[in-house]
Amino acid sequence: MRRKIATLALCLLVCCGCAKRQEDLNTITLWHWMTDRQNALEELARRYEAQTGVKVKIDLYAPSDIYSQRIVASAQSQVLPDIYGILDKKEIFASFIQSGFVADLTEEFQKNVGAWEKMLFPKALDVNRFPEGNIYGVKAGIYGVPLDVTNIQMLYNKNLLQKAGIKTPPKTFQEFIAAGLALKRVGIAGLVSGWGEMWMVDCFASNYAFNIMGEEKVMATYRGEVPYTDSDWIKVFDIFKELSKKGILIEGIVTKPNKYAEQDFALGRAAFAFNGSWCVNVYHDMNSDLQYGTMLPPPINENLPMRIWGGAGSSLVVNNASVRKDKAIAFLKWLTEKDQQAYLAIETKNLPANREALESIPPILGEFASAMDLTTHPTIWPSNENGLVIEKFDKGIQSIIIGEKTPEEVAREVQAIKERELQKARP
Repeated sequence: MRRKIATLALCLLVCCGCAKRQEDLNTITLWHWMTDRQNALEELARRYEAQTGVKVKIDLYAPSDIYSQRIVASAQSQVLPDIYGILDKKEIFASFIQSGFVADLTEEFQKNVGAWEKMLFPKALDVNRFPEGNIYGVKAGIYGVPLDVTNIQMLYNKNLLQKAGIKTPPKTFQEFIAAGLALKRVGIAGLVSGWGEMWMVDCFASNYAFNIMGEEKVMATYRGEVPYTDSDWIKVFDIFKELSKKGILIEGIVTKPNKYAEQDFALGRAAFAFNGSWCVNVYHDMNSDLQYGTMLPPPINENLPMRIWGGAGSSLVVNNASVRKDKAIAFLKWLTEKDQQAYLAIETKNLPANREALESIPPILGEFASAMDLTTHPTIWPSNENGLVIEKFDKGIQSIIIGEKTPEEVAREVQAIKERELQKARP
Protein backbone atom coordinates (compact mmCIF):
# COMPACT_ATOMS: atom_id res chain seq x y z
CA MET A 1 0.00 0.00 0.00
CA ARG A 2 2.77 2.37 0.99
CA ARG A 3 4.60 1.52 -2.24
CA LYS A 4 1.45 2.42 -4.27
CA ILE A 5 1.08 5.75 -2.43
CA ALA A 6 4.76 6.55 -2.98
CA THR A 7 4.48 5.67 -6.66
CA LEU A 8 1.35 7.85 -6.99
CA ALA A 9 3.07 10.76 -5.27
CA LEU A 10 6.08 10.43 -7.56
CA CYS A 11 3.82 10.41 -10.61
CA LEU A 12 2.06 13.54 -9.38
CA LEU A 13 5.41 15.30 -8.87
CA VAL A 14 6.58 14.31 -12.34
CA CYS A 15 3.31 15.50 -13.89
CA CYS A 16 3.44 18.79 -11.99
CA GLY A 17 7.05 19.24 -13.04
CA CYS A 18 6.18 18.58 -16.68
CA ALA A 19 3.27 21.04 -16.50
CA LYS A 20 5.52 23.68 -14.95
CA ARG A 21 8.18 23.17 -17.63
CA GLN A 22 5.50 23.33 -20.33
CA GLU A 23 4.19 26.57 -18.81
CA ASP A 24 7.71 28.01 -18.70
CA LEU A 25 8.30 27.14 -22.35
CA ASN A 26 5.02 28.84 -23.24
CA THR A 27 5.80 32.05 -21.34
CA ILE A 28 8.25 34.59 -22.68
CA THR A 29 9.53 37.51 -20.62
CA LEU A 30 10.20 41.03 -21.87
CA TRP A 31 12.12 43.62 -19.84
CA HIS A 32 11.85 47.31 -20.73
CA TRP A 33 12.27 50.84 -19.35
CA MET A 34 9.45 52.70 -21.15
CA THR A 35 7.02 53.87 -18.47
CA ASP A 36 4.72 55.51 -21.03
CA ARG A 37 4.30 52.20 -22.87
CA GLN A 38 3.70 49.77 -20.02
CA ASN A 39 -0.11 49.75 -20.18
CA ALA A 40 -0.15 49.50 -23.98
CA LEU A 41 2.38 46.65 -23.99
CA GLU A 42 0.42 44.76 -21.35
CA GLU A 43 -2.74 45.10 -23.43
CA LEU A 44 -0.93 43.85 -26.53
CA ALA A 45 0.44 40.93 -24.51
CA ARG A 46 -3.12 39.99 -23.53
CA ARG A 47 -4.20 40.09 -27.16
CA TYR A 48 -1.23 37.98 -28.23
CA GLU A 49 -1.98 35.32 -25.63
CA ALA A 50 -5.61 35.21 -26.75
CA GLN A 51 -4.50 34.72 -30.37
CA THR A 52 -1.62 32.28 -29.88
CA GLY A 53 -1.80 30.82 -26.38
CA VAL A 54 1.70 32.16 -25.67
CA LYS A 55 1.92 34.30 -22.56
CA VAL A 56 4.14 37.41 -22.60
CA LYS A 57 5.25 38.71 -19.22
CA ILE A 58 5.99 42.46 -19.45
CA ASP A 59 8.38 43.69 -16.73
CA LEU A 60 9.08 47.41 -16.37
CA TYR A 61 12.28 48.65 -14.71
CA ALA A 62 12.63 52.43 -14.58
CA PRO A 63 14.24 54.90 -14.83
CA SER A 64 16.51 54.01 -17.72
CA ASP A 65 19.77 54.14 -15.75
CA ILE A 66 18.41 51.62 -13.23
CA TYR A 67 17.26 49.48 -16.14
CA SER A 68 20.69 49.57 -17.78
CA GLN A 69 22.37 48.54 -14.54
CA ARG A 70 19.99 45.60 -14.27
CA ILE A 71 20.75 44.49 -17.84
CA VAL A 72 24.51 44.58 -17.27
CA ALA A 73 24.23 42.69 -13.97
CA SER A 74 21.91 40.11 -15.54
CA ALA A 75 24.30 39.60 -18.44
CA GLN A 76 27.16 38.98 -16.02
CA SER A 77 24.99 36.45 -14.16
CA GLN A 78 23.63 35.03 -17.44
CA VAL A 79 20.01 35.49 -16.37
CA LEU A 80 18.80 37.81 -19.10
CA PRO A 81 15.12 37.57 -20.14
CA ASP A 82 13.92 36.37 -23.53
CA ILE A 83 13.49 39.91 -24.89
CA TYR A 84 15.18 43.11 -23.68
CA GLY A 85 16.76 46.35 -24.87
CA ILE A 86 20.33 47.64 -24.72
CA LEU A 87 20.51 51.34 -23.85
CA ASP A 88 24.11 52.08 -24.64
CA LYS A 89 26.63 52.88 -27.35
CA LYS A 90 27.10 50.70 -30.42
CA GLU A 91 30.33 49.43 -28.87
CA ILE A 92 28.40 47.99 -25.90
CA PHE A 93 25.75 46.59 -28.23
CA ALA A 94 28.57 44.83 -30.12
CA SER A 95 30.03 43.40 -26.91
CA PHE A 96 26.65 41.87 -26.01
CA ILE A 97 26.49 40.23 -29.45
CA GLN A 98 30.03 38.88 -29.20
CA SER A 99 29.27 37.48 -25.73
CA GLY A 100 26.36 35.47 -27.15
CA PHE A 101 23.62 37.50 -25.46
CA VAL A 102 21.94 38.73 -28.67
CA ALA A 103 20.45 36.66 -31.47
CA ASP A 104 21.30 37.39 -35.12
CA LEU A 105 17.90 38.14 -36.72
CA THR A 106 19.11 38.68 -40.28
CA GLU A 107 17.68 35.44 -41.61
CA GLU A 108 14.30 36.15 -40.01
CA PHE A 109 14.19 39.65 -41.51
CA GLN A 110 14.99 38.29 -44.96
CA LYS A 111 12.51 35.41 -45.01
CA ASN A 112 9.70 35.61 -47.58
CA VAL A 113 11.69 37.97 -49.81
CA GLY A 114 12.48 40.22 -46.86
CA ALA A 115 8.86 40.83 -45.87
CA TRP A 116 9.67 41.77 -42.25
CA GLU A 117 12.54 44.03 -43.25
CA LYS A 118 10.55 45.84 -45.94
CA MET A 119 7.70 46.90 -43.68
CA LEU A 120 9.99 48.81 -41.29
CA PHE A 121 11.74 52.15 -41.73
CA PRO A 122 15.24 51.46 -43.15
CA LYS A 123 16.76 54.18 -40.93
CA ALA A 124 15.35 52.41 -37.86
CA LEU A 125 16.88 49.12 -38.93
CA ASP A 126 20.22 50.79 -39.60
CA VAL A 127 20.62 51.53 -35.89
CA ASN A 128 20.36 47.78 -35.27
CA ARG A 129 22.45 46.76 -38.25
CA PHE A 130 26.17 45.98 -38.36
CA PRO A 131 27.51 46.39 -41.91
CA GLU A 132 30.17 44.27 -43.56
CA GLY A 133 33.64 45.13 -42.26
CA ASN A 134 32.37 47.10 -39.25
CA ILE A 135 34.98 48.32 -36.75
CA TYR A 136 33.57 46.14 -33.97
CA GLY A 137 34.28 42.84 -35.69
CA VAL A 138 30.62 41.80 -35.49
CA LYS A 139 29.29 39.51 -38.21
CA ALA A 140 27.29 41.61 -40.69
CA GLY A 141 23.57 41.48 -39.95
CA ILE A 142 20.54 42.88 -38.12
CA TYR A 143 20.48 42.23 -34.39
CA GLY A 144 17.63 44.34 -33.02
CA VAL A 145 13.97 45.11 -33.68
CA PRO A 146 12.87 48.79 -33.71
CA LEU A 147 9.65 49.31 -31.76
CA ASP A 148 9.24 52.90 -32.88
CA VAL A 149 11.21 55.62 -34.63
CA THR A 150 12.15 59.16 -33.76
CA ASN A 151 13.70 62.26 -35.22
CA ILE A 152 14.65 65.67 -33.88
CA GLN A 153 13.31 68.78 -35.59
CA MET A 154 12.12 72.27 -34.73
CA LEU A 155 8.62 73.05 -33.56
CA TYR A 156 6.75 76.35 -33.88
CA ASN A 157 3.83 77.72 -31.89
CA LYS A 158 1.22 78.81 -34.46
CA ASN A 159 -0.50 81.30 -32.15
CA LEU A 160 2.71 83.03 -31.07
CA LEU A 161 3.91 83.40 -34.65
CA GLN A 162 0.56 84.92 -35.56
CA LYS A 163 0.84 87.34 -32.64
CA ALA A 164 4.19 88.56 -34.00
CA GLY A 165 2.78 88.95 -37.51
CA ILE A 166 4.67 85.95 -38.92
CA LYS A 167 2.44 84.31 -41.51
CA THR A 168 4.54 81.24 -42.35
CA PRO A 169 7.33 79.41 -40.51
CA PRO A 170 10.83 80.47 -41.67
CA LYS A 171 12.43 78.47 -44.45
CA THR A 172 16.00 79.83 -44.25
CA PHE A 173 18.28 80.70 -41.36
CA GLN A 174 18.08 84.42 -42.09
CA GLU A 175 14.26 84.21 -42.14
CA PHE A 176 14.53 82.48 -38.76
CA ILE A 177 16.64 85.35 -37.37
CA ALA A 178 14.10 87.85 -38.72
CA ALA A 179 11.26 85.88 -37.10
CA GLY A 180 13.14 85.82 -33.79
CA LEU A 181 13.57 89.60 -33.89
CA ALA A 182 9.86 90.08 -34.68
CA LEU A 183 8.96 87.89 -31.71
CA LYS A 184 11.36 89.80 -29.48
CA ARG A 185 9.63 93.08 -30.38
CA VAL A 186 6.34 91.77 -28.93
CA GLY A 187 8.00 90.25 -25.85
CA ILE A 188 8.08 86.60 -26.92
CA ALA A 189 11.20 84.42 -26.58
CA GLY A 190 12.40 82.86 -29.82
CA LEU A 191 14.04 79.46 -29.37
CA VAL A 192 14.01 77.10 -26.41
CA SER A 193 15.79 73.75 -26.13
CA GLY A 194 17.38 71.60 -23.48
CA TRP A 195 20.89 72.88 -24.11
CA GLY A 196 21.81 72.23 -20.50
CA GLU A 197 22.15 68.66 -21.87
CA MET A 198 25.21 68.72 -24.08
CA TRP A 199 24.03 66.01 -26.46
CA MET A 200 21.26 68.35 -27.62
CA VAL A 201 23.79 71.11 -28.29
CA ASP A 202 25.85 68.58 -30.24
CA CYS A 203 22.81 67.49 -32.23
CA PHE A 204 21.89 71.06 -33.27
CA ALA A 205 25.51 71.87 -34.15
CA SER A 206 26.01 68.73 -36.23
CA ASN A 207 22.80 69.48 -38.18
CA TYR A 208 24.35 72.74 -39.32
CA ALA A 209 27.80 71.24 -39.85
CA PHE A 210 26.30 68.79 -42.37
CA ASN A 211 24.37 71.63 -44.01
CA ILE A 212 27.32 74.06 -44.19
CA MET A 213 30.12 71.71 -45.31
CA GLY A 214 28.57 68.35 -46.19
CA GLU A 215 28.97 64.92 -44.63
CA GLU A 216 32.37 64.07 -46.14
CA LYS A 217 34.08 67.15 -44.69
CA VAL A 218 32.52 66.50 -41.27
CA MET A 219 33.78 62.91 -41.34
CA ALA A 220 37.21 64.11 -42.52
CA THR A 221 37.32 66.36 -39.45
CA TYR A 222 36.55 63.42 -37.20
CA ARG A 223 39.34 61.46 -38.89
CA GLY A 224 41.74 64.33 -38.16
CA GLU A 225 42.15 65.48 -41.77
CA VAL A 226 40.36 68.86 -41.39
CA PRO A 227 40.96 71.13 -38.36
CA TYR A 228 38.22 72.73 -36.30
CA THR A 229 39.84 76.08 -37.09
CA ASP A 230 38.66 75.64 -40.70
CA SER A 231 36.41 78.47 -41.89
CA ASP A 232 33.39 76.16 -42.23
CA TRP A 233 33.63 75.13 -38.58
CA ILE A 234 33.91 78.82 -37.61
CA LYS A 235 30.59 79.30 -39.45
CA VAL A 236 29.05 76.57 -37.27
CA PHE A 237 30.26 78.27 -34.08
CA ASP A 238 29.08 81.66 -35.43
CA ILE A 239 25.50 80.38 -35.52
CA PHE A 240 25.40 80.26 -31.74
CA LYS A 241 27.04 83.68 -31.44
CA GLU A 242 24.40 85.22 -33.71
CA LEU A 243 21.48 83.52 -31.97
CA SER A 244 22.74 84.77 -28.62
CA LYS A 245 23.79 88.27 -29.68
CA LYS A 246 20.44 88.99 -31.34
CA GLY A 247 18.45 87.72 -28.37
CA ILE A 248 16.80 84.82 -30.19
CA LEU A 249 17.45 82.29 -27.42
CA ILE A 250 15.35 81.97 -24.28
CA GLU A 251 17.11 83.15 -21.13
CA GLY A 252 19.12 80.45 -19.34
CA ILE A 253 19.12 78.02 -22.27
CA VAL A 254 22.62 76.64 -21.49
CA THR A 255 21.54 75.42 -18.05
CA LYS A 256 18.07 74.20 -19.04
CA PRO A 257 17.37 70.43 -18.96
CA ASN A 258 15.11 69.32 -21.77
CA LYS A 259 12.14 68.57 -19.50
CA TYR A 260 12.07 72.25 -18.46
CA ALA A 261 12.52 73.36 -22.05
CA GLU A 262 9.51 71.21 -22.95
CA GLN A 263 7.47 72.98 -20.27
CA ASP A 264 8.49 76.37 -21.67
CA PHE A 265 7.28 75.51 -25.17
CA ALA A 266 4.13 73.71 -24.05
CA LEU A 267 3.10 76.67 -21.91
CA GLY A 268 3.77 79.25 -24.61
CA ARG A 269 6.92 80.81 -23.18
CA ALA A 270 8.83 80.46 -26.48
CA ALA A 271 7.73 80.37 -30.11
CA PHE A 272 10.23 77.78 -31.37
CA ALA A 273 11.63 74.59 -29.84
CA PHE A 274 14.33 72.15 -30.88
CA ASN A 275 13.10 68.76 -29.74
CA GLY A 276 12.40 65.17 -30.75
CA SER A 277 9.23 63.43 -31.90
CA TRP A 278 8.72 62.08 -28.38
CA CYS A 279 7.59 65.61 -27.51
CA VAL A 280 4.15 64.96 -29.03
CA ASN A 281 3.23 62.83 -26.04
CA VAL A 282 4.92 65.24 -23.59
CA TYR A 283 3.23 68.35 -24.96
CA HIS A 284 -0.15 66.62 -25.01
CA ASP A 285 0.13 65.87 -21.30
CA MET A 286 1.32 69.40 -20.48
CA ASN A 287 -1.09 71.35 -22.71
CA SER A 288 -3.52 69.42 -24.87
CA ASP A 289 -4.69 72.66 -26.53
CA LEU A 290 -1.22 73.58 -27.84
CA GLN A 291 -1.34 74.47 -31.54
CA TYR A 292 2.03 73.76 -33.15
CA GLY A 293 3.74 72.36 -36.20
CA THR A 294 7.10 70.92 -37.20
CA MET A 295 9.84 72.32 -39.43
CA LEU A 296 13.39 71.41 -40.32
CA PRO A 297 16.09 73.58 -38.78
CA PRO A 298 16.20 76.38 -41.38
CA PRO A 299 19.25 75.88 -43.61
CA ILE A 300 22.14 78.25 -44.20
CA ASN A 301 23.46 76.53 -47.33
CA GLU A 302 20.57 75.82 -49.69
CA ASN A 303 22.81 73.67 -51.89
CA LEU A 304 23.26 70.95 -49.24
CA PRO A 305 20.54 69.03 -47.36
CA MET A 306 19.70 69.61 -43.71
CA ARG A 307 20.38 66.30 -41.98
CA ILE A 308 18.58 65.66 -38.68
CA TRP A 309 19.25 63.08 -35.99
CA GLY A 310 16.85 60.17 -36.05
CA GLY A 311 16.34 56.45 -36.46
CA ALA A 312 15.09 53.82 -34.06
CA GLY A 313 13.60 55.31 -30.93
CA SER A 314 13.38 52.13 -28.87
CA SER A 315 14.69 48.75 -29.96
CA LEU A 316 14.46 45.26 -28.49
CA VAL A 317 16.75 42.26 -28.91
CA VAL A 318 16.28 38.52 -28.43
CA ASN A 319 18.40 36.59 -25.95
CA ASN A 320 20.41 34.18 -28.07
CA ALA A 321 20.66 31.72 -25.15
CA SER A 322 16.92 31.58 -24.54
CA VAL A 323 15.18 28.21 -24.97
CA ARG A 324 12.16 30.25 -26.08
CA LYS A 325 14.07 32.18 -28.77
CA ASP A 326 11.71 31.16 -31.59
CA LYS A 327 8.67 32.26 -29.58
CA ALA A 328 10.38 35.57 -28.70
CA ILE A 329 11.11 36.26 -32.37
CA ALA A 330 7.54 35.39 -33.34
CA PHE A 331 6.19 37.85 -30.77
CA LEU A 332 8.44 40.68 -32.00
CA LYS A 333 7.32 40.03 -35.57
CA TRP A 334 3.71 40.29 -34.45
CA LEU A 335 4.45 43.40 -32.37
CA THR A 336 5.85 45.22 -35.42
CA GLU A 337 2.94 44.38 -37.71
CA LYS A 338 0.67 47.19 -38.90
CA ASP A 339 -2.24 46.80 -36.46
CA GLN A 340 -0.11 46.54 -33.33
CA GLN A 341 2.10 49.42 -34.46
CA ALA A 342 -0.93 51.62 -35.10
CA TYR A 343 -2.28 50.81 -31.64
CA LEU A 344 1.05 51.72 -30.00
CA ALA A 345 1.27 54.96 -31.97
CA ILE A 346 -2.23 56.05 -30.98
CA GLU A 347 -1.86 55.06 -27.32
CA THR A 348 1.67 56.36 -26.72
CA LYS A 349 1.95 59.06 -29.44
CA ASN A 350 5.27 57.72 -30.69
CA LEU A 351 6.15 57.27 -34.35
CA PRO A 352 5.62 53.64 -35.44
CA ALA A 353 8.55 51.69 -36.86
CA ASN A 354 6.17 50.13 -39.39
CA ARG A 355 5.69 52.44 -42.37
CA GLU A 356 2.29 50.90 -43.15
CA ALA A 357 0.94 52.13 -39.80
CA LEU A 358 1.51 55.82 -40.63
CA GLU A 359 -2.00 56.22 -42.01
CA SER A 360 -3.39 55.71 -38.49
CA ILE A 361 -1.24 58.22 -36.61
CA PRO A 362 -2.13 61.77 -35.49
CA PRO A 363 -1.29 64.51 -38.06
CA ILE A 364 1.51 66.04 -35.98
CA LEU A 365 3.29 62.68 -35.88
CA GLY A 366 2.81 62.49 -39.62
CA GLU A 367 4.76 65.74 -39.93
CA PHE A 368 7.66 64.16 -38.06
CA ALA A 369 7.39 60.98 -40.14
CA SER A 370 7.66 62.92 -43.40
CA ALA A 371 11.28 63.81 -42.57
CA MET A 372 12.52 60.29 -41.79
CA ASP A 373 14.40 60.07 -45.09
CA LEU A 374 16.56 63.02 -43.98
CA THR A 375 17.68 61.39 -40.75
CA THR A 376 21.19 60.44 -39.74
CA HIS A 377 22.74 59.39 -36.44
CA PRO A 378 26.21 58.99 -34.90
CA THR A 379 25.63 55.23 -34.54
CA ILE A 380 25.62 54.83 -38.33
CA TRP A 381 28.30 57.37 -39.30
CA PRO A 382 31.44 55.94 -40.91
CA SER A 383 33.56 57.94 -38.44
CA ASN A 384 32.92 59.27 -34.96
CA GLU A 385 34.61 61.96 -32.93
CA ASN A 386 36.58 61.33 -29.76
CA GLY A 387 34.47 61.78 -26.64
CA LEU A 388 36.79 64.35 -25.05
CA VAL A 389 36.74 66.41 -28.23
CA ILE A 390 32.93 66.31 -28.29
CA GLU A 391 32.79 67.46 -24.67
CA LYS A 392 35.12 70.39 -25.38
CA PHE A 393 33.15 71.24 -28.52
CA ASP A 394 29.78 71.29 -26.74
CA LYS A 395 31.02 73.16 -23.68
CA GLY A 396 32.71 75.62 -26.01
CA ILE A 397 29.38 76.33 -27.71
CA GLN A 398 27.79 76.95 -24.32
CA SER A 399 30.56 79.44 -23.55
CA ILE A 400 29.92 81.23 -26.87
CA ILE A 401 26.22 81.54 -26.02
CA ILE A 402 26.91 83.18 -22.65
CA GLY A 403 29.56 85.45 -24.17
CA GLU A 404 32.58 84.02 -22.39
CA LYS A 405 34.47 83.06 -25.56
CA THR A 406 34.51 83.85 -29.26
CA PRO A 407 33.96 81.25 -31.98
CA GLU A 408 37.64 81.52 -32.93
CA GLU A 409 38.79 80.89 -29.36
CA VAL A 410 36.58 77.84 -29.05
CA ALA A 411 37.77 76.51 -32.41
CA ARG A 412 41.41 76.74 -31.30
CA GLU A 413 40.70 75.05 -27.96
CA VAL A 414 38.76 72.21 -29.58
CA GLN A 415 41.51 71.69 -32.15
CA ALA A 416 44.14 71.58 -29.39
CA ILE A 417 42.24 68.72 -27.69
CA LYS A 418 41.80 67.02 -31.06
CA GLU A 419 45.54 67.12 -31.79
CA ARG A 420 46.35 65.84 -28.30
CA GLU A 421 43.98 62.87 -28.73
CA LEU A 422 45.30 62.13 -32.23
CA GLN A 423 48.82 62.07 -30.82
CA LYS A 424 47.76 59.60 -28.13
CA ALA A 425 46.22 57.31 -30.75
CA ARG A 426 49.37 57.17 -32.88
CA PRO A 427 51.55 54.06 -32.39
